[in-house]
Amino acid sequence: MKKLSSRFSVAVHVLCLIHLSPSLCTGDFIAASVKTNPVIIRNILAKLKKAGLLDVRPGVGGAFLLKNLEEITLLDVYNAVEVIDNGELFNIHAEPDPNCPIGKNIVAVLRSEMRAAQSAMEQRLAQVSLRQIVTELGK
Repeated sequence: MKKLSSRFSVAVHVLCLIHLSPSLCTGDFIAASVKTNPVIIRNILAKLKKAGLLDVRPGVGGAFLLKNLEEITLLDVYNAVEVIDNGELFNIHAEPDPNCPIGKNIVAVLRSEMRAAQSAMEQRLAQVSLRQIVTELGK
């Protein structure tokens, strides 16, 4: 099974790091903490900036949050960085055989279940703020 992108967990890592050390948060500093390529970090920073969650100081570097930690939910972060095709988290194989007793109904049955699963996940993410994550990290 293909895993979902790690952009979400990296974005949460980035936002927590920026909260704790805004003046140090250059792309290279963040990339070292995440252990990834700075280009990946710059792309994630751009998505978070576009979503209105942070801003980046040009030139000297550093980044800062535009909202309080209590105001940013995991769903906000997820929506900022994840790419969902047509609002659907799960893909279902296209065009099964309509003459097959399974193929003719599988898409409708699975789509309903996958939407319910996506909705449950999104509801949970909406209940968790970055403040809660930072608090857990400090334990």
